[in-house]
Formats: sequence, structure tokens, C-alpha cells
Amino acid sequence: MPGASLRSTLIFLGLLVGATACNAKAGAAAAVPAPAQDAKLAAVSGQQTAVVAGGCFWGIQAVFQHVKGVISATSGYSGGSVKNPEYEVVSTGETGHAESVQILYDPSQITYGELLRVFFSVAHDPTELNRQGPDEGTQYRSAIFYNSDEQKRIAEAYIAQLDNAQAFPRKIVTQVVPLQGFYKAEAYHQNYAALHPNQPYIVFNDAPKVEHLRQEFPDLYTGK
Repeated sequence: MPGASLRSTLIFLGLLVGATACNAKAGAAAAVPAPAQDAKLAAVSGQQTAVVAGGCFWGIQAVFQHVKGVISATSGYSGGSVKNPEYEVVSTGETGHAESVQILYDPSQITYGELLRVFFSVAHDPTELNRQGPDEGTQYRSAIFYNSDEQKRIAEAYIAQLDNAQAFPRKIVTQVVPLQGFYKAEAYHQNYAALHPNQPYIVFNDAPKVEHLRQEFPDLYTGK
């Protein structure tokens, strides 16, 4: 996903050709079953974090900014060995980082498993290894970066559940790996979809994800 000022004509043409390829569920975006194993809603308000990756972080951020119980969603980089990476270097695919989103949420309003259900249902296609729509490379891989044993248990159990139920026509390839660090992306990447609603990439790839969220999860969708 080239930066706002870096998109080339070839990438743009490729975008138009594959404009609808970013739907989360191969064939048609639809909600997958709820996780059989999940954390319980907390008795009191608080703050917990989840970090996921699945293609361009613009769209992932846009989706979770509209989920009830999410306090904030921040675009950034995770999974690599380079400290304080910059977009231009991450985009080469040589840092090991993936474009990621850090989700700060209230566990009394939404569970970790419910966040993953949104992630698998409408935010991206978990059967694509290193590609989402027009974006290709290891920096666009599907990944869940867990920060606790509970998150690891829920994520692994949920993937097994969805694979066993054949929720997707292909096997889920989402990595479940420990969070080693999260580095906030440059300011121009933050809230990009909201600030550039008419940009062709957003119109074709990311706005539909938010609309699918509204359709598939009306109880979770917020218009904020």
C-alpha cells in the first residue's frame, strides 16, 4: 500500500483491476461463526490492547474505528527486527515488519474474540498469505500478534474452529505470533480512510469493508 504521495500509475491501474479483491470472506463478505472459546466481558471498564495485521493498515484501522468498545485504532508496524521503522523501508519487505493496527478496547464492552470475529469476517481475507487485494508482499501478511497466553489460546482455537467448519473455501494462513513491539506509523497514515474518503484506493478497497461491518455487525457498528 504505497503512501499517499508515492502511488505510481501502475499500482493505481492494478488497483482498478483488482478493486473488489479485498473482501474479507472469499467470494462474499459475511460474518463467520462466533468463537467457541472467548474471554468473558469484564465486570468493569478498562483498557486492553490487540494487534492484528492483514494488508493495508488504512482499511484495518478504518474498520476498527467503527467497532463498539474500541477506544482507538492506530496504524503501525509489527513483527520485524528493525526498531522505529519508517514506511519507505517497511514497504521494501526487508524489515520483517507487517503493516499492523493496534486496537485499544474496553473489555467490558467487547471481547477479544469478538474483535477477531470482525477481523476474519470483514477486515481482510485470512486465506491470503502475503497479499490483500492489490497489495503484495510479506509486509501485507495476515497475522495476529498476541500479548498474553489468553490471547494466544483464543486466537489459535478460533482459527482451528473456522478451519474445521470450513468457514472459508481455503485454509486460514493467519500467523499467530507473540507481539515483540508495535511502532506507530507516520502521521500521514493515521485516519487515512476517514481523511481521504474520495481517494480511489479507499473507495474501492476500504470503504466497502466499513460498509460490510455495518451490514454484518449492526450491534457492533458505530457511526463515529
